[in-house]
Order: sequence, then C-alpha cells, then structure tokens
Amino acid sequence: MKRCLVTGGAGFIGSALVLHLLSGEDDSSMVGRVVVLDKLTYAGRRENLEECVKDPRFRFVEGDIGDEALVGRLLTEEKVDSVFHLAAESHVDRSIEGPEAFIQTNLVGTYRLLQAAREYQNKRNSPDNFRFLHVSTDEVFGSLGPQDPAFTEETPYRPNSPYSASKAGSDHLARAWFHTFGLPVIITNCSNNYGPRQYPEKLIPVMMLKALAGEKLPVYGDGSNIRDWLYVGDHARGLATACFQGKPGESYNFGGRAEVSNLELVKVLLSLLRELGHPQATEELVSFVKDRPGHDWRYAIDGKKSEQMLGWQPKETFTTGLRRTLEWYLANAGWVSSAQDAKHAEWMKKNYSVRTGVSSVGV
Repeated sequence: MKRCLVTGGAGFIGSALVLHLLSGEDDSSMVGRVVVLDKLTYAGRRENLEECVKDPRFRFVEGDIGDEALVGRLLTEEKVDSVFHLAAESHVDRSIEGPEAFIQTNLVGTYRLLQAAREYQNKRNSPDNFRFLHVSTDEVFGSLGPQDPAFTEETPYRPNSPYSASKAGSDHLARAWFHTFGLPVIITNCSNNYGPRQYPEKLIPVMMLKALAGEKLPVYGDGSNIRDWLYVGDHARGLATACFQGKPGESYNFGGRAEVSNLELVKVLLSLLRELGHPQATEELVSFVKDRPGHDWRYAIDGKKSEQMLGWQPKETFTTGLRRTLEWYLANAGWVSSAQDAKHAEWMKKNYSVRTGVSSVGV
C-alpha cells in the first residue's frame, strides 16, 4: 500500500488530491496512508480537509517545505514512498506586485524539499520504490498565438511572469535532481484548474461572487485571452496516475480539452447562475478594465501523452464542471465567508505588498 506525503495538501488542488487519494477510486485503491504538510498561508485552509479528519489513514502537519529537518523526519517516520509536491505560490497578480514570496517558496522551497527527499531515498532499504511527483503549470511554456499548436511535453520554456518563472525554475531543479542525483522525479504540467475550494481570488469564484452581489465583473483588456480549463477532480486523478504508473524522468501534461476566452467563460458562468436561480447575474455586469502587464494571450495543453501512456482522460466537460463548481460554492457560503475573514486579510497584509481586496481577474 502506498504511503504518500502531499505538500500544499490544504490548498485548492492539494485538497482535491488528498480527497481522491483517500477515496479508494481508481489508483487511489493502492493508498494506505496520506500525510499532508502545509504552511497554512492564506490559501491553505484546514476546512478543505474536514472530510479526512476521521480517516485513520490521514495525518495533517503544519509546516514549511523549506524545513529540511521536518521533511526528513516526516519521510522517515511515515515510511513515505510517494511525494506529491504541490506547495506553491500561484497567483500571477500577486507575483507581479510581490515576487519575493514566489522565489522563496517555489524555487528555494522546492530545492530544500528535493534535498530532503534525496537524502531520504539514499537511506531507504528499497530506493527503487520511491517516487517524487513535481506538479507544475502550463504557464512555464509562455504564450500561444491563435494558430499555434497546443503545448506538449517538448515545448520550450518561455515564462513571462514572476510566477511562471519561479515555477519554470522549480521544474528545472526537479529535472536536474533526476538526471544528476537519480531522484525518481516525475513532472506534470496542467492547464487552468477550477472547481470547489478554490480560494476566492481566481477568475471563476471572483466572477461568481461579484455577480451574486450585483457588482461589476472586471475583465482584463477585451476579454479575448484564452485558457484551457481543467476540472480539479480530473486533475487529481491524473496526478495519482502519473505518480503510481508514470516513468521517472518523464513529464506528463494534463488538459481539459476546453479552450475558452475569458469573456466567453464569464458569459457561460452568468448563464449557469441564472439557471440556478440568480436572475441578477446578467451580462450587463461585465466591465472591461486595463490589461495586466505581460498578460499571456493563450494557453492550451496537448494531453495526448497522458491519455495514451497513462490511460487518463478528463471526465468533466467545461459546462458540467463549471455547473458542479457553482453549485458547490452556492451550497458552501460559510466556507467562502471564512476564506475572506479578518485572519486571512491580516495574513495577506503582513506577507504581501499588495491590496487584499480583489479588483481584477487572475488569469
């Protein structure tokens, strides 16, 4: 049975992965233990893991991936054989206004985690059974034009924001630790995730909450920027499959087969909200605002390798996934309220030189 350490497991994608690993579905049927290591910054929340607390296979540890001694102890105590590295700073707007936290967490933190894993693997009795899954983003590949082919695992890196540059650097570190030190690293890159428990600073929860309040919906530029959208539950399945069935040294892309412009997304979201009983969610609320510096025009993921070599495919279409997402937020108003409480606002004020209110779209 697999014994897993999930860094950043109290965050949006991390908590979806933890829930999947404990579900017993698909590859998660091989999981016997899940340990979460999370620093609990503003976007990491214990509430995301409430469903796991009573499961005897689950353990939560508050801590920093940069603490090599702590990571080393956890790996040894828990006899971990599968590391899922998701701990990261991820909001592009924040990286533009305050890049240092991204360098510290995404680059330095990943380096220290790799070092701890390397030392642990060298001491294990069965080093060949160990896996280190490094989770990254499609933003490391830069921007696509309207006719460009989608990103593949062979696409050259061209990051354009402090966030994507810090993630690209961490990808290169992970790859180097495989080739130089033999650490069995697997790298995944994904398109934009959406779904339940996403911190309300990203596009979909921002637009939903503003529409429900009858507020203007700020869309960058003319709204023509295009993203491929991946439902977080589908991504979680892919990560488990990549770690347990993937080949060390390989990279795997996960996409949702759902390229949509920001403006089109907002219109679909508003339509679904009206269907769900919120007539105030009209297109008259859309308001175009000044574009973000260095705003990548289009991202698109080619997931053929994952589909052919891992047997993975997204189950949700964009519309079905978005409906599930909106229904979750509408049914969990308490979660949204607590995510925006004074404690998190104070943490952001202390740790970022940026506004704490959301006034623009983070894609």
